[in-house]
Amino acid sequence: MAPVETQQYDYIVLGGGSGGSGSARRAAGWYGKKTLIVESGRSGGTCVNVGCVPKKMTWNFATINEMLHVGKSYGYDIPDNIAMDYTHFKNTRDAVIKRLNGAYERNWNREGIDLVQGRAGFVEPQTIEVKLADGSGSARYTAPHILLATGGRPNIPSVPGAEHGITSDGFFEMEDLPPKVAVVGAGYIAVELAGVMNAVNVETHMFIRGETFLRKFDPMIQKTMTDRYEASGVKLHRNHSGFKEVQLIRDGKGKDKLLKLIGHDGSELEVNELLWAVGRAPEVEDLNLNIPGVKLNAGGHVVVDEYQNTSVEGVYALGDVTGQAELTPVAIAAGRQLGSRLFGPPELKSSKLSYENIPTVVFSHPEVGCVGLTEPEARERYGDDKIKIYHTKFTAMFYDVMPAEEKAKNPTEMKIICAGPQEKVVGLHILGLGVGEMLQGFGVAVKMGATKQDFDSCVAIHPTSAEELVTMR
Repeated sequence: MAPVETQQYDYIVLGGGSGGSGSARRAAGWYGKKTLIVESGRSGGTCVNVGCVPKKMTWNFATINEMLHVGKSYGYDIPDNIAMDYTHFKNTRDAVIKRLNGAYERNWNREGIDLVQGRAGFVEPQTIEVKLADGSGSARYTAPHILLATGGRPNIPSVPGAEHGITSDGFFEMEDLPPKVAVVGAGYIAVELAGVMNAVNVETHMFIRGETFLRKFDPMIQKTMTDRYEASGVKLHRNHSGFKEVQLIRDGKGKDKLLKLIGHDGSELEVNELLWAVGRAPEVEDLNLNIPGVKLNAGGHVVVDEYQNTSVEGVYALGDVTGQAELTPVAIAAGRQLGSRLFGPPELKSSKLSYENIPTVVFSHPEVGCVGLTEPEARERYGDDKIKIYHTKFTAMFYDVMPAEEKAKNPTEMKIICAGPQEKVVGLHILGLGVGEMLQGFGVAVKMGATKQDFDSCVAIHPTSAEELVTMR
């Protein structure tokens, strides 16, 4: 067998998702480095294909249905049970994503980045071999700098019949809405997708291990959002100990599919779809990381330092494969900083991303936004006597036209956590209509070290919900 020719690059990026793309474009577009991206799936990674983008589009789809309901209280003669064509929406969403795939590839091509599609693994410490996706064989590439940006994938639990359910990846493949769905999980993915289903009139059951969901968030968020979902019709199964078995009663799509969920306590529930949202695992198995000697932690994530260095010189990692703040903008920012550190001028040789005070939004119903510490984290870090909490809960003006019982289902709630005699804002937690857009500006303020006095000195914009953040007492 003839030896495989090894092609030389300055920078090899494994994974064409947000972080990999951001780093490759910085290296090639800004600094003219010969760069290769290896991608085994569709360009753009999780965010573009089965994450942020289709999720937000689906959230928009569901939110329109909620707005139709509110419209009646404003005097619009909106009939009940307006037909919705989910298949049409799914096809439209797919077309948008396909355009984005092309946009990624055009940007790479414009900046001189080579793209190879296939599965990569190390064969030497600085050399990878790619099994080409077109079936034409393998190719080898080497570079002094190699970035691991391979992302992650959804977990499926080891329950008999678990394969009959779907993950978040499968959620975006659905062509028909199931009349009745079970969502297993209590994190933001479970909450977002359960919220979407409930908002488009799908009977939605959530199975959570504790009393509340979003347990990594502030207790205010946990309680209010869990109560809100229950009030809006989501059927919560608290203290869930897991399923003993999942039985496929009838195969098919939408209403034609039927599953039976059998709990360890003997309980049974029939649903048309089961969505597992029980965490994600890093994509590392076939990278042969033992060859360069890259260390992994107990969860299988690549261990990195504050500069995205792995345990091996010349090998770096960022994004979901590291388990650090698994958010698209984090991966992009870390990738750009790494590109500048490796290939930029001397003054950028210490470039790195600060993982402090990263704003986060959950596209739930309503939205949740937070930046900084939760109240328990702040009290542990600074001490109870150094912490002051500002809190408010109200109904946004948009819902004032609705009956009282409906207004109660649409809360807006805010908490500002301050520390020290200067009352520096160390945590901000908000939920309600429009908080996703609201948080970006306040995230800048918190990142700059704003105090409560700084917030108070800003003249309120009236009438808005956001004004409460600069008038709170």
